[in-house]
Amino acid sequence: MTVAASYTASLLNHANDNRRHRGTNEEMETRARFLIDYAAKHAPVTVRQLFYAATVAGIPGIQKDDNGYNAIQQQVLKLRRTGRMPYRHIADLTRFMRKPRTHSGVAEALEETAALYRRAMWRDLPWHVEVWVEKDALAGCLSPITSRFDVPLMVCRGFTSETFAHEAVETWAEIGKTVQVYHFGDFDRSGQDAAYDLERKLAGFARERGLRVAFERLGVTIEQIQAMDLPTREPKRKTAADMRWPYPFACELDAIPPDELRSILWRQLDAYICEHDLKVLQAAEESERDLLRAFARHAQTI
Repeated sequence: MTVAASYTASLLNHANDNRRHRGTNEEMETRARFLIDYAAKHAPVTVRQLFYAATVAGIPGIQKDDNGYNAIQQQVLKLRRTGRMPYRHIADLTRFMRKPRTHSGVAEALEETAALYRRAMWRDLPWHVEVWVEKDALAGCLSPITSRFDVPLMVCRGFTSETFAHEAVETWAEIGKTVQVYHFGDFDRSGQDAAYDLERKLAGFARERGLRVAFERLGVTIEQIQAMDLPTREPKRKTAADMRWPYPFACELDAIPPDELRSILWRQLDAYICEHDLKVLQAAEESERDLLRAFARHAQTI
């Protein structure tokens, strides 16, 4: 018996449960307390992660469909506008600003440099590691870990363009190391096809440059769906490609609890770093940061 046949998914969308439910005041407050507490504990989180967490927890008044997601989205917005939920608890990297960084003078520039200064953690290691994620919003969930380990975080938004893949490989060629790519995406036809397409493009360009690259999917996998009993949904069956999807369910990356998602990545990256070498690097980093601060103080006297 295949995995697809033997696994009964906890589908979010049930055909016999599509009536809209208007929550009572008590249900609304129960939901609000859950959303506030969950966001505070796991921040930064996406609205969709809150939706999945609420459905798993059985929070009253939430339908397991798009209507339920919209209800969560509207309530989160209200909670933030009324000050009950801090804006910083919700991740959204889908919007960003482009502006050159400027300073009032040399002293301010040196102070900012000292505050932001990081030693290159991977300089003496034989690998170059990158993390690629299918969704903009989840980059905010993973970025605390990639930042901690000084690893590039690439947002590929579904199917990656030839240009983006080629530019990535050209950067690898300049670095000249063995490359490891870790990928996060949805467990559905589109997400899996996008991951295979990305792997194919990166491998093809890497071969042309004589580079070694390994590609590994860290989520969502069928094993994670089973082990964590992740909430799933009915797969799309709109196109011929959709019809080839072999499973009776699909699962979004957002269904993995945010702390678990970060832990998956942390464990993977932590395996590369020797604890002793990390402490030596951090000590040198702090010493050099002090030196930059001294330069900044001196610049103020000029």
